[in-house]
Amino acid sequence: MDNSPFKWPRWLLPTVDALLVVGAFLLSYYLRYEVEFLQPVDEANAAPFTPYIPYAIIFAALMLLGSQNARLYRERRGRTWWDEIFSISNNATNTAVVVMALSFLLRPLVFSRLLIIQAAALVVGLMGIWRLFLRAVRGAMRRRGIGVERVLVVGAGSVGLSVLQTILARPDLGFQVVGFVDDDPERGATDLGRVPALGMVNNLSRVIEDQRVDIVIITLPWHVQRKILNIVRECEGKHVKVRTVPDMFELSLSQVQIEMLGGIPLLGLNGEAHLNTSSVLVKRALDIAVTLVALPFALLITLIVAIAIRLDTPGPIFFAQDRMGLNGKTFRVYKFRSMVQNAEALHDELMRQTGEDLRHPKLMDDPRITRVGRWIRRFSLDELPQIYNILRGEMSWVGPRPATPREVELYEGWHRQRLRVLPGLTGLWQVSGRSEVPFEEMCLLDIYYIENWSLGLDLQIMLRTVPHVLLAHGAS
Repeated sequence: MDNSPFKWPRWLLPTVDALLVVGAFLLSYYLRYEVEFLQPVDEANAAPFTPYIPYAIIFAALMLLGSQNARLYRERRGRTWWDEIFSISNNATNTAVVVMALSFLLRPLVFSRLLIIQAAALVVGLMGIWRLFLRAVRGAMRRRGIGVERVLVVGAGSVGLSVLQTILARPDLGFQVVGFVDDDPERGATDLGRVPALGMVNNLSRVIEDQRVDIVIITLPWHVQRKILNIVRECEGKHVKVRTVPDMFELSLSQVQIEMLGGIPLLGLNGEAHLNTSSVLVKRALDIAVTLVALPFALLITLIVAIAIRLDTPGPIFFAQDRMGLNGKTFRVYKFRSMVQNAEALHDELMRQTGEDLRHPKLMDDPRITRVGRWIRRFSLDELPQIYNILRGEMSWVGPRPATPREVELYEGWHRQRLRVLPGLTGLWQVSGRSEVPFEEMCLLDIYYIENWSLGLDLQIMLRTVPHVLLAHGAS
């Protein structure tokens, strides 16, 4: 299997981009002179496409040059589709201005500024769709293991955890974590969710060979420079790529702000991960907007589910339970009852029998679940009443899974970072496997979400949740 990073042929992207520009001009000409989109055309002003061919060529050349300067033709891990669209839009806008300025100097007999503006908009749309297609192809290839590089992380401290959580949360990067090594005896022997602990650092040579490692990422503190250099030499001797991450005083890199003072870099420390005030307001506005849109559908589904629960088993329709919210504040969460009435009383005995992780208990075949309960859990309909918690500001549409007080009592210090934001109906843990995601891995995903929150990330998670729920991926 080819684990080398996948790269498109060098000629592919610029060639297709040039063809798309010409196609955009042809389509813009059709809209302007045939459809008369936005503005009618007098017969006296009608013109063939031929006079616009030089402008199309100039536009294509400037777009290719701008894309080359923006490094859009180089493979770069972590670059999002929105990053590419921003660069393409900026490039198309600047190019359109240059072409129209050129028309003022040349004063051609035939020229339509509206055609150029339409062409620029079409260029952005066509190139955006083309790059979405490329991402879909690359994603399909990576799901088959093509172009996916196997990564070993050296060190499982705070910086190592940041690296792991980023790789787990960003499968689009094309990395597969095979595990980690650490000289701390406890860390080196304790798996982090589905990420295996592979022992001590002195086992590195054997681990690289056994796990067919492509890249080693070193996250050790800088005071062990000699050990880092030895690891680098060992990896180079085995023809394995090696990367190092500065520990930044053992803080997550997202907690460091860099400012310049007359050319001198100053590092500012943010403390623990959390959302700033403006982010909280934007997130709350999104929650309210989505709730208002979803409410009519939710009320109809609520009526159907309530009737089904009432006909299936005796007992209340709704189930209420204390959960831990923002900064550890307790609130009552509401769900449709999906279990028998005495489910809570059976909890402790069932946990002892199954040996489930008490911090994230999620049984695949829970005997307490009713017939209707199994169906509504399959499609996450049992959580629909939590829209009420969202309206009250106790929860968000996207965020960490709300934990019970008993679960939080078992948390380690770093686990509590997931309490720094409102819990959510869905989250990265949901679109990464729902009940299949172990607790430690769920925490890594939640912390990544908090440290990298954006409006776009929330929308992306919501959109990814829909097929996961409809197809019942990882449901229990």
